[in-house]
Amino acid sequence: MKVRERIEEQEFKILSPYAAKSRDAVRDKEEALCDFRTSFQRDRDRIIHSKSFRRLKHKTQVYIAPGDHYRMRMTHSLEVAQISRTIARGLMLNEDLTEAIAVGHDVGHTPFGHAGEYALRELIGHYNHNEQSLRVVEHLERGGQGLNLTAEVRDGILNHTGDNVPFTLEGKIVRRGDRIAYLCHDYDDGIRAGMIKPSDLPANVNKVLGINPSSMITVMVSDIITESEGKNEIIMSDKVKVAMDDFREFMFEKIYHSAELEPDRKKSKYVVSKLFQYYMDNPGDLPTEFIEREEKWGLQTIVIDYIAGLTDLYAIKQFEKLFVPATWGGPN
Repeated sequence: MKVRERIEEQEFKILSPYAAKSRDAVRDKEEALCDFRTSFQRDRDRIIHSKSFRRLKHKTQVYIAPGDHYRMRMTHSLEVAQISRTIARGLMLNEDLTEAIAVGHDVGHTPFGHAGEYALRELIGHYNHNEQSLRVVEHLERGGQGLNLTAEVRDGILNHTGDNVPFTLEGKIVRRGDRIAYLCHDYDDGIRAGMIKPSDLPANVNKVLGINPSSMITVMVSDIITESEGKNEIIMSDKVKVAMDDFREFMFEKIYHSAELEPDRKKSKYVVSKLFQYYMDNPGDLPTEFIEREEKWGLQTIVIDYIAGLTDLYAIKQFEKLFVPATWGGPN
């Protein structure tokens, strides 16, 4: 018996009847199975080894061009994966599927975090990073061939946010884990930045969740495991859900929509909009791999693909190259 087959057998024996099973995973394009990794493990590996995942280390979470100890999109994705795996293990669900969705959920995020996302939405009328993440893994990675991920992972990536929910419990866990991660680590970074203090938290949040990120994560994760155990759904108790919603409202007011970060948000949106306009007018300056896709996808789509894939620093570098006069090196 191959290692993969042994793992697949163990899933049926050990995991919850509500868990997604690797043996049942479906790909759009059939391919030979790995001898020692399940389909969901292969998906996780493909995402982690992708260029789009590597670029997340230089993409903003909240703060533009932050210091070394602030979260970026990659560290956010890893924190989502760890929180989500803890919940999945506690509920005897499929950790590998949960991890694959978590590490891939933000690979389509723009430079400059949500400011970049909003800029593209204003320019073209519709843009959502979860849809772009799906596009990245389906069409853009591997030189335009895509990663051929399983339907379960693609569904989880697409529906980690927005109106629709994933069809697997593992995907629903990542929806919860994503929110727990960004609230707690952005709160931690907000304290580090001097924008908020633990004493600023609403009384209900302090009472139910505590005041440090570790305790907050523990309370919310424990609550999900306790409330969801033995059920075909992922839920929270009313008390903890209300506190989490209050926490989220606090974070939007004090951090995400704060006046203090507005100048950087405006600058970021300006850089993204100028780059978009430039490449729409000068598509020949795009990298060759994007130009070659224009006939299939259209000019606007390939420009969006290019800009959405940029890291913060590279977007700034391109802006400076295109719009900021260079310093002359001749005599005064």
